[in-house]
Amino acid sequence: MTGNAHDDALKVLGEGGLDLYARALQQGGIPAPAAPEAPRLVRLGLLNPALDDPDRLDPVAPHIALHRLLRASADRVAEERRREERLVEALQPLLQAGGGPEPATALITLHSDKERIGQVIDEVMAEARELLAVQPYNSYTSADPALHEAALRRDQALLDRGGRIRALYQHTLRHAPRLAARYERLTGDVEARTLDEITERLIVIDRTVALVPANADRSSALEVRHPALVGYLATTFDRLWRLATPMYPQAVTQPTLNGVTPRQRAIAALLVEGHTDAVIADRLGMNVRTARVHIAKLAATLGSQSRAQLGYLIGRSGILDPEA
Repeated sequence: MTGNAHDDALKVLGEGGLDLYARALQQGGIPAPAAPEAPRLVRLGLLNPALDDPDRLDPVAPHIALHRLLRASADRVAEERRREERLVEALQPLLQAGGGPEPATALITLHSDKERIGQVIDEVMAEARELLAVQPYNSYTSADPALHEAALRRDQALLDRGGRIRALYQHTLRHAPRLAARYERLTGDVEARTLDEITERLIVIDRTVALVPANADRSSALEVRHPALVGYLATTFDRLWRLATPMYPQAVTQPTLNGVTPRQRAIAALLVEGHTDAVIADRLGMNVRTARVHIAKLAATLGSQSRAQLGYLIGRSGILDPEA
C-alpha cells in the first residue's frame, strides 16, 4: 500500500466506499466494475480480485484490513521521526554556530559524559517549576541507586518551590517496589502514569530545555534549547500523558476483556504485526522469558495450538478492535 493510498483512506470511505465495502461483505463479493470506488478500495486493501473469477472482487476481513491500515499509518509516523532526526543532524552545526557578535547559547549541545549530564540536569532544575519525564523500563531499572537518591532530592526541592512533576513509565513498572517507594517519599504536585509503550528517555524542564539520549546506552545526551524542538517534545509528552493510565497518586485498574489482560492485548497487537519475542519484550519493557509466558497464556486463553494459529485467533477474537 502506498502512502498516498493510505492518506486517501478516509476520503474514499466517506465518498461511498464504506457502503460498497459493506455490500461486498454482505454479498461475499461484488462485480469488478460495480462502482468507481472499487479500484480505490482495492488499493486500500479492502477488496481483492477473486482467484477463480477476475471479474469479481472479494472483500478482505475487516479486522485484517484495519490492522493493515493502522500498520501503514505507524510506518509513516516512524518514517517522519527518522526524517526529523536527519533534519536535526543536518542542521545541528548551523544551530550551534550562533550568528551575532555576542556569545550565543548553543541550541543543541552534546554531552558525552554521564557525570556531566547529571550536572546539567542539576543546573537547569535549580530554579525549575515543572518537570516532564519519560522513563523506560531499562532506563529506570538499570540506574545506580545513588542516582535515584540524588534525583529524589532534586525532585523534592522542585516540589517544595511549588513546582509540579509529571512522569511516564511502562505498565511493567506499575508494581515495582522501588518506584512505589519513590512516590511514597515525594510530597507535592506529583503524578505518574503508565503506557504499554513509551518513547526513549526524555526530560523536559520548564518547557525550555530538553534532554534526550544521543546513543543506545545513554552514556551521551543532547541538551536541546531550540524553542521549536523543545515545544515539539513537550507536546508529544502531553499527548502521551492524555493516553496513559494513572498510577500515582490514584491508580486506575485496566479492565480485562474476555479473559485477556491489557498486557496480553498489547502483546497480541505486536504479534499481529509480526514482531519477534525479543522485540515485543523490548518495546513493552520486560525480559524475553516474561514475554513468552504472557504469549503462552494468551495462546491458552484463545485455544491456539501454534504461533500461526495464534495470529489468526487474535484477529478473529476481536480483542484488538478499537471499540474493545
